[in-house]
Amino acid sequence: MHAVILLGWYGLLLTSVVSGNNETDRLALLEFKAKIIHDPPRVMSSWNDSIHFCQWQGVTCGRQHQRVTILNLQSLELVGSISPYVGNLSFLRNLSLQNNKLHNEIPPEIGHLTRLLILELYNNTLQGEIPSNLSGCNNLVALRVGYNQLVGEIPTTLTSLTKLQFFSIHMNNLTGIVSPFFGNLSFLKGFSATYNNLGGSIPNSFGQLMKLSFFSVQNNRFSGTIPRSMYNLSSLLTFSVSGNQIQGSLPFDIGITLPNIEVFIFADNQFTGSILVSISNATNLDTFEMGINKLSGKVPSLEKLNRLTFLSLFLNHLGSGETNDLSFLCSLTNTTYLTFLDINGNNFGGKLPRCIGNFSTTLFAFYLDNNKISENIPAEIGNLINLEDLRAWNNKLSGNIPFEIGILHKLQYLDLSQNKFFGNIPSSLGNLTALTILKLGNNNLQGSIPLSLGQCQNLLRLYLNNNYLSGTIASEVIALSFSLITLDLKANQLTGVLPLEVGNLKNLEQLDISENMMFGTIPTTLGSCVKPEFLAMRRNFFQGVIPSSLESLKGIGVLDLSNNNLSGSIPKILEFWDLQILNLSYNKFEGEVPTEGVFKNVSATLLKANDKLCGGIPEFQLPKCKYLNSKKRKMAQTLKIIISTASGLFGVTLILLLLFLYYLLKKRNGSTSSDSNLNVSYQSLLNATNGFSSTNLIGVGSFGSVYKGILDQGRHMVAIKVLNLLRHGASKSFMAECEILRNIRHRNLVKVLTICSSIDYQGRDFKALVYEFLGNGNLDEWLHPTPRTNEAVEEPRKLSLL
Repeated sequence: MHAVILLGWYGLLLTSVVSGNNETDRLALLEFKAKIIHDPPRVMSSWNDSIHFCQWQGVTCGRQHQRVTILNLQSLELVGSISPYVGNLSFLRNLSLQNNKLHNEIPPEIGHLTRLLILELYNNTLQGEIPSNLSGCNNLVALRVGYNQLVGEIPTTLTSLTKLQFFSIHMNNLTGIVSPFFGNLSFLKGFSATYNNLGGSIPNSFGQLMKLSFFSVQNNRFSGTIPRSMYNLSSLLTFSVSGNQIQGSLPFDIGITLPNIEVFIFADNQFTGSILVSISNATNLDTFEMGINKLSGKVPSLEKLNRLTFLSLFLNHLGSGETNDLSFLCSLTNTTYLTFLDINGNNFGGKLPRCIGNFSTTLFAFYLDNNKISENIPAEIGNLINLEDLRAWNNKLSGNIPFEIGILHKLQYLDLSQNKFFGNIPSSLGNLTALTILKLGNNNLQGSIPLSLGQCQNLLRLYLNNNYLSGTIASEVIALSFSLITLDLKANQLTGVLPLEVGNLKNLEQLDISENMMFGTIPTTLGSCVKPEFLAMRRNFFQGVIPSSLESLKGIGVLDLSNNNLSGSIPKILEFWDLQILNLSYNKFEGEVPTEGVFKNVSATLLKANDKLCGGIPEFQLPKCKYLNSKKRKMAQTLKIIISTASGLFGVTLILLLLFLYYLLKKRNGSTSSDSNLNVSYQSLLNATNGFSSTNLIGVGSFGSVYKGILDQGRHMVAIKVLNLLRHGASKSFMAECEILRNIRHRNLVKVLTICSSIDYQGRDFKALVYEFLGNGNLDEWLHPTPRTNEAVEEPRKLSLL
């Protein structure tokens, strides 16, 4: 009987204990809720006594004892801190609070959760250090606290978590070293510590982790060499140490000892040596990054890397600058999914092989810049139909820019600058409607800017500087895109005016049209571009004043209008701009120089060779401005008005008088006015004189012969003096006679009607003077008359000088 009573009392006690522990979990959850200050999806609105806490959203309980085993509140944008009472959830196995906005420290009470398997707190704003007593969670399999603001060192006590498989602390501010005791965690599969400030060397003990498949410590301060034993971890799929100060070279058998490697990222270190042939044996390789190292030699064939999608070898010393440096590119034609290829900043020489046209059409980025690649870009480049980014600047490429580039309709970034391309800019570039950056500067391009570029409505930056482009800037080109930020056309041979449409570029920040041959005035519409930070128009032929409409350009930092023909006064509005450089040198500005703003800094304000400027700060060494006192100024203004009025009246009177005299002269000479408009050619003179027939010859002089002729279908009888240009002095006589007859008018001088300076049918120069014909002989006959029978004596009227 006594035993039965004792057993019943024990059962009642057990029920009470279980009931009490349930209450502990409920209270712990309510304390957790109290620390959450913002709950956008109102998840915790269900956390009340209306239902059992095991039914609260995000809470999972065990079936047997109704104790909390899982608290999963990930990705709910919760704001607040983690309550230390979470440490009372003694049956908790999974605590997932990632992707929220939780702050403050990680409660050390979590170390009391001995049954905890998974702790995920990544992507919050947690601060402080990683609690060392997390080692109390001796069943922990996954510890993920990346993407926070944690500081301090990695607690050595965590190396006692013998069941740990995934350790992630990336994207924090952790310092110190990685304990070599991590090598004792034989179950460890993933170790991620990227983007911290960890230093020292990578422990040799990591070579013991035979299950390690993911190892990433990129962007820290590790130095030394990679433990040789780590290259033998055949389980490794991802091996990333980029962004450190690690030295050494790749082992000769790397592709054999890492047969399963998929991601190999050793960029931005100090590795030396060459890329070895055995890398081609790593047939599962997807990403191979060795950029920013000191690698040299020839790149081997990569033909077995069929799964390669990302290859980056930039900024090394690869290649020899010779012909066959780029032969390895042809081995990449077997890679079915290649998307990114970067070999820029090396020593590759030779010609770009035509086989690039056989690259996978998945390729979207191809970087060749800063090498020694020569000759032309093959037309097969047009096969890469999904290419979005092509950079080949600073090479020795030449020839014409391939028309086929215009087929690449997805191209967004094209940089072919600093090469030796010549010929015209292909009009096909206008087909690249997705283009945002176009850089063709520093080449030998000629011709005009294609109007088709006006179709590139997404263009943000256009660089055509330092070429030999000519012609005008068409309005279709200048109005490329409202979103255009940079327009650089400097150092070409462009002419004409700056189109008014430049005012449509509302987002323009940089405009440089310096060192061309442009003229006209600065467009007033330029004031509509309210965002310019840099405006350079130096070394052109612009004239006129600085438009007042430019007062809206308050954010401009550099303004260079030097070496033009600009005039007028310097606008005082420039005092209020945030200018760092103002260059107005070699113009014709006049008047007083402002003294505020940039004008206080003589090294930032250049005013040289503007001879009519005065005033300003003393450092400019300009003459003082001369002002009249107010009384004299008023008298001067009155005198100016009187003189202006008198001058105006006199001018009007003079104009009227001249018009009257012109009317009389025109009336007097109206009958002969039509003669002065004769327009004759060699053919018309040949016809008028019957082929310069001797029957039409009426006289011969020292420099030529005179013929009688009929012009204009018999309406004009003329005398034609044909110069003998073989006679020394004949050409000079022709010019002198033209000059004399052009300037002398006299009633007794025969009237010159026109001249003819042409080429005869034998290709010889032909010059003739055409006079009014007078039928009374010449001066010699009148001075020395000879008797003529049956001829009536006529009273002389005019004497011919012919």
